[in-house]
Amino acid sequence: MPLKWVFFWQPNAGSTVNSQILNEVSQCVESINGVKEGRWKATLTFYKPMLRDQTLSAEFPREFIGISLPEQPNKYYFVLRFNKIVLESDSSIQLIMEKLQSYKSRVALNFEGFQYQLGDFQLRVGKVVPSHSENLRGIVMEVEYLPISSLEKSKQIMEEFSDIWKDAISKRSLPGHFIHIEPNFSDYGLADHYTSQHTAVQYTHVTSQLIASVQAVQTGRN
Repeated sequence: MPLKWVFFWQPNAGSTVNSQILNEVSQCVESINGVKEGRWKATLTFYKPMLRDQTLSAEFPREFIGISLPEQPNKYYFVLRFNKIVLESDSSIQLIMEKLQSYKSRVALNFEGFQYQLGDFQLRVGKVVPSHSENLRGIVMEVEYLPISSLEKSKQIMEEFSDIWKDAISKRSLPGHFIHIEPNFSDYGLADHYTSQHTAVQYTHVTSQLIASVQAVQTGRN
């Protein structure tokens, strides 16, 4: 499948994310001839074990995450970030977990917005909001390069696109910038050939960065 990088918006010190920044980012994509194609949505869920015996809590993963991706509607992905494990499952696993009452959702985050076509690139720009809420937690952007599925072979062109994008967005003088931090995929046993499991790992790492930046802002206020 085509390779993608997932970016997140890092606000400048003393500023926060807001819908105006999201609108400006979307307008910026259109200003470099991005053609809007429709909406997209991914969901990341933090699970906690349903323990009858609390003394067993140490035996369960500290962070257990499930992810649904728009390009794989029949699949569901699990990531254990601290254990460096990623698994692909049938989407019906969510119903099985519910019936077994083994794990329950602690918090779910929706990544949703618009998709754009830009030559050989596909961009998705979206907000990060808790489910059942419109409280903006962050902004993400997926950049997908359609002709190549090799991480190594696509690196140069992705870096070149990233530079063009940074130049375009900088002209809007927004209080922040997009960051892409590539996880070490080999830690998860993932190869150079890109798969949806790579995307699931990226979303897990982006979410941890978003949570850290929100906590940093709150600490600064206090």
